[in-house]
Amino acid sequence: MVAEAGGNAPVAGAGEHAPVTPDWTCGTCGADWPCEPKRDRLLTEYGEDRAMLSVYLGACLAAAAEDLHAPGATSLRNRFFGWLPRRPR
Repeated sequence: MVAEAGGNAPVAGAGEHAPVTPDWTCGTCGADWPCEPKRDRLLTEYGEDRAMLSVYLGACLAAAAEDLHAPGATSLRNRFFGWLPRRPR
């Protein structure tokens, strides 16, 4: 996860598509995080290690649920896991 330095600015390199909390939007493109570019990057970074990708996304989901006070867990679960392909790329 990306640490924050005062306020809501993510500490990441340009183009990292890091989440900005507490809104959980992308600091690069402004879309809901994980945005499409970050999803592609995560699939590439984690490769076939689907278990570790799921652990990472689960931790992000838990933090987002706490920050967003989301009434329906289903929409957040779809946001964080619904895009994963059934088989590793």
